[in-house]
Amino acid sequence: MDATDIKVLLKVGERISFECKKAENNIPKSVWETYSSFANTIGGIIVLGITENIKFAGEANHFEITGITNPQKLRKEFFDTLNSNKVNRNILTDSDVEIIDYEGVSLMCITVPQADYRQRPIYINGNMMNGAFKRNYEGDYHCTEEDVKAMIRDANDSGNDGILIEYYNTDDIDSATLSAYRNRFRTANPDHIWNDYDDKDFLLNIGAYTKDRNTGREGLTLAGLLLFGKGLSIRERFDNIRMDYLDYTNLEEESRWSDRLTYDGRWENNLYNFFMRVQSKLISDIKRPFSLKGMEREDDSLLHKAIREALTNLIIHTDYMLTGVLKVEKYDNRFVFSNPGSLKIPVVDIYEGGHSKARNPHIQAIFRMIGFGENIGSGFPTILEACKKENWRRPLLSERPDLHLVELTLSMISLISSECETQLLEIYGDDYKEIEKEEQLILATAFSEGIIANNTVQLLLDKNPLEAGKLLYALVAKDMLLSTNKGRWTTYVINKKYTQGVENSRSKTQGVENSRSKTQGVKRQGVKRQGVKRQGVEKARSNKKEKIIERIIAFCQEPHTLQEIAQELGFSDRYKMKRKYINPLLGDVLQMTSVESKNAPTQKYVVISKSL
Repeated sequence: MDATDIKVLLKVGERISFECKKAENNIPKSVWETYSSFANTIGGIIVLGITENIKFAGEANHFEITGITNPQKLRKEFFDTLNSNKVNRNILTDSDVEIIDYEGVSLMCITVPQADYRQRPIYINGNMMNGAFKRNYEGDYHCTEEDVKAMIRDANDSGNDGILIEYYNTDDIDSATLSAYRNRFRTANPDHIWNDYDDKDFLLNIGAYTKDRNTGREGLTLAGLLLFGKGLSIRERFDNIRMDYLDYTNLEEESRWSDRLTYDGRWENNLYNFFMRVQSKLISDIKRPFSLKGMEREDDSLLHKAIREALTNLIIHTDYMLTGVLKVEKYDNRFVFSNPGSLKIPVVDIYEGGHSKARNPHIQAIFRMIGFGENIGSGFPTILEACKKENWRRPLLSERPDLHLVELTLSMISLISSECETQLLEIYGDDYKEIEKEEQLILATAFSEGIIANNTVQLLLDKNPLEAGKLLYALVAKDMLLSTNKGRWTTYVINKKYTQGVENSRSKTQGVENSRSKTQGVKRQGVKRQGVKRQGVEKARSNKKEKIIERIIAFCQEPHTLQEIAQELGFSDRYKMKRKYINPLLGDVLQMTSVESKNAPTQKYVVISKSL
């Protein structure tokens, strides 16, 4: 972390993971609430020595650099408190707390990582229920009792789906569902000894039934009831959980959906039936390849596997103790999978692969026994590989802690479709071709989705928040994106009023109209087709670029080609000169003399009015 990083954070830092606090001589008490909230959510950066006024977000006085006095004393005070009983656990190292020189003052920068799921909740004042905090776009807020209980459940590596559900036994099993599963199990494992077991013993061995040796009690596990139970029995015990599939493809006029699978009494709504029915609907119109593996037909593509993997993940990672809906949505250009819960491990680890902590390991094992679900840690990379092969955008995995919701979007959209690229070229012209590939991807996503945020860029390009912020800042500086502050949340949209080749002087872009820069010292809005106002030209004479524009105007009192203009001004690349200086003047100051192609070498340019 250095002064440049601080500057970027102040400009476009993702507010959910960045916090500034005034702290001249002492550590503010609110630091510990933010420490807890960052640790319990996705991590973040705390900078001491800067005062933030949310009310003026996006304006020049949004931040006030106050600095800290005696930084080494403050750093020692911070660690002394951190290692006391103020917080239940210190998850920081010495390198996580830095003293940075910034604009002549000292700042203290604290990088708080996301705590391991085994360490959460992180809380203060020795009070787990009232001292644990979480982060959202509005700041730090107290965890609810439900939040804390969810974190405690997640700390259990053995999961909670193996627990005994009292008073529920084999009478609560839907025989047709179990029979269907056993048939698939027999096909996948033809010589397995469990095939000869009765239903109860079979359920016991796969983890769907359990016996408590201490009390003698026995019955279905959470996994067993949810997977194979009768719909009525499940709804009696888990009335907090629903399952829903919605197909929005091929919609007819005035139709809300083309197909839906929900609780309508036509099927036993357990997890196994939901999975089998939905996966069939999701892949029904995806072309299957034909190949032979030995003497057997193999018609399962990587894409089929990826979609099933996404659906499997939905099932095995849901927190069934929370209230919510396991929802699958099918659109013409994307699949969306959402479930109650949170991500047990950082999203970056999930994208890297090799990391897997199923919230429901018994359900995971039961699915894996019949060939669903990849080996540990390889499931999400399968999804990534399939999307890459199809040249689709990178899947977006995100969580909403405030809603206890995790969402995965598989977009069946090219990284940059030809249609999207055409639209972007219309907006940005040749300037679009000159920016980096990563910047093009950001613009394409912002255009297609209508909006983009720091966290989206992180997932899209595999960047950390600071790296994503730098890319966004660069596009804002180029006037290609406009930013809007919503409290602590900054979003970005395409600047559809972009003027090709003009370096704009930024005005307030945070929720207000974009103020365009001055061209040749005159606001373009004020340039009339009859000529350029003398006052604006006089203003621009101190600026090198604007002096070049003055020379172009003076030289083009008579018609000249690009080559002639370039020679007059000493430019070796006439096309770059055209993009930067000529194109912005067309229509207001300059005009072409011929109806032939604008790119023809003989095309000439002349001032619309010779009167300056």
